[in-house]
Amino acid sequence: MTKTAFLFAGQGAQYLGMGRDLYDRYPIVKETIDQASQVLGYDLRDLIDKEETKLNQTRFTQPAILATSVAIYRLLKEKGYQPDMVAGLSLGEYSALVASGALDFEEAVALVAKRGAYMEEAAPAGSGKMVAVLNTPVDVIEEACETASKVGVVTPANYNTPSQIVIGGEVAAVDRAVQLLQEAGAKRLIPLNVSGPFHTALLEPASQQLAGALEGISFSDFNCPLVGNTEAAIMEKDRIQELLTRQVKEPVRFYESIAVMQNAGVTNFIEIGPGKVLSGFVKKIDKTAELANVEDQASLDALLGN
Repeated sequence: MTKTAFLFAGQGAQYLGMGRDLYDRYPIVKETIDQASQVLGYDLRDLIDKEETKLNQTRFTQPAILATSVAIYRLLKEKGYQPDMVAGLSLGEYSALVASGALDFEEAVALVAKRGAYMEEAAPAGSGKMVAVLNTPVDVIEEACETASKVGVVTPANYNTPSQIVIGGEVAAVDRAVQLLQEAGAKRLIPLNVSGPFHTALLEPASQQLAGALEGISFSDFNCPLVGNTEAAIMEKDRIQELLTRQVKEPVRFYESIAVMQNAGVTNFIEIGPGKVLSGFVKKIDKTAELANVEDQASLDALLGN
């Protein structure tokens, strides 16, 4: 019995016009995006189609990706697809929470709009940086960050694959860590085009504000297991609030999360939402995994075998 996991896209995967062809063709997709617009108080479809600057601004990016991902999830559900497990990268964890039945969609939209705003305020553009470190042992990366911490905040932020780990923090400290890594033999270090040093201690103010916003939300029981970013473990209902509060300032443990799914018997992964970032990570983690993604009509047809 093959098991399938749905993986939900995170921030950075957004692009102008994402999900437009599905919106025009499927009522459930249109309803979902329109429902999000109602909650947000602005026309989300219009923003995604026409306002690139806003779409790349964290406070707008987050609800845009969440709504697009949930719309596609609902469409797949209509087509008879149901995951055995779910997970999402960073922001994508909120889409996974909706898909797992633990979080109401409208509450999720309002929540990620706040989360985006808090993250933007905690780490204004240019206040820090993130760098992807390729093909370098984990312990070497962690050690370089620890040594460079004398200069300021720098820590691993995303454990994407064993050979791709992102570090983030204050500019001077990240630059120092990069220097140490180059001295240790790291050849490929790629600065990322992100608006802030997410998943580091610099996001502590956002974490505290998010904790306040989460207090007003009642979570439901999971109807399908969700593997959380922060501990790479199946999330329990009574810990959702705590884990989401920590998630914004602690590293994302993606490849360990995939291992948890594989140990539970998952062999198929369907990435939902814009882009193929997560499929790319899974391919590097396990060449034998069955991969698909759904972001537009062409990828939906490929999945359905049309």
